[in-house]
Amino acid sequence: MRLLIALLLPWLTFFTIGRPIAGIICLILQVTLIGWLPATIWAVYALSQYKTDQKIERALGQRR
Repeated sequence: MRLLIALLLPWLTFFTIGRPIAGIICLILQVTLIGWLPATIWAVYALSQYKTDQKIERALGQRR
């Protein structure tokens, strides 16, 4: 679901992963038509990093 949000409303993705300042910056970038593509790429990248961080956190939590 977050991937769909990242493609359609990139700025909203940052709010769902707990990065509101990046979300505001992304919204400013997305306001221009040319900025929509970089904003989408940035949101998808941030989402993949968030998922990787969650996996690492779970793995470290199982080791303890």
